[in-house]
Amino acid sequence: MTRLRDCVAAAGKLAIVLLVLGLYSPALASAQTTHLLIVVGLTTESEHDEVFKKWGTTLADTATQKLGVPKENVTLLSGPQATREAVAKAFGSLAASAKPEDTVAIVLFGYGTYANRVAKFNLPGPDMTPQDFEPLLARIKSKRIVFVNTASASQPFLETLSGPGRVIITATRTSGEMFATLFGGPFVEAFSSDAADSDHDGKVSFLEAFDYAKKAVAATFAREGLMATEHALLDDAGDHQGSMDPTRDGKEGQSAAVLALGSMHAQALPADAKLRALYVERQQIERRIEELKLLKSGMDPEKYSAELEKLATELALKTRQIREAEGKGKG
Repeated sequence: MTRLRDCVAAAGKLAIVLLVLGLYSPALASAQTTHLLIVVGLTTESEHDEVFKKWGTTLADTATQKLGVPKENVTLLSGPQATREAVAKAFGSLAASAKPEDTVAIVLFGYGTYANRVAKFNLPGPDMTPQDFEPLLARIKSKRIVFVNTASASQPFLETLSGPGRVIITATRTSGEMFATLFGGPFVEAFSSDAADSDHDGKVSFLEAFDYAKKAVAATFAREGLMATEHALLDDAGDHQGSMDPTRDGKEGQSAAVLALGSMHAQALPADAKLRALYVERQQIERRIEELKLLKSGMDPEKYSAELEKLATELALKTRQIREAEGKGKG
């Protein structure tokens, strides 16, 4: 009988954890500050140039207008402004402003080349190699860095830039995939698409955006009856390899499943000081849950479950406080 009661109690605690995480995971993205750098590089064809510029502009607009990213945290470099010097300066700003707990996303649109065993992202003036980006990334204090190269021949960027605390996404799985890529379009579209939100939590993680774009690219080639000339990779295990099929519970994909640009249902903090303080406290708990998820792969399973249950309970209690305070305010 005692054992039965223990099982029921454990099941009840697990239900609380799942309920809380299911209801409140949309707010995880809003519990952190996001910084976004978009670079639209050089192309050789005018129609491609317009497409890549549109992708960059759309991503910037989506981040600020739909996902709650502050405008001052979004930098878009395009056309003549997207020089190697401008990119370095933008990285310097990220290094100065981004805190360790912030999410920093860098997204490249354009053409990539590979020759003499060197991969390059094409820019007006000198191009940039993975080795050029590495010291720039190393200056950023954030433990949540997402680097996305949607260009052709982009796989060598994953090999070089892979590391702890980094999610690296490339549009190609080899340096030999050198045709203009389709990946960037659906990748941008994903962040404002309910269809990409596979777990229906109100936000699109980088893993969900990757999956959405990968499927869209495959469908396009199939519809046109063409052999696929690009195969995207994602690496967040720091193993310099990446996977075409990452999952939230697999070797690759765990961190990418947690990180997002923001929430499609982001809410502003209330004006009332006491209620605002409760919201901030809840965001802090949500941030701790997010940090715990990022550390899951390196933790003892029992310790992880215990910590998650503790934080989920704290989150439930804080949410109850907020509802009670909001109820009194309406009365």
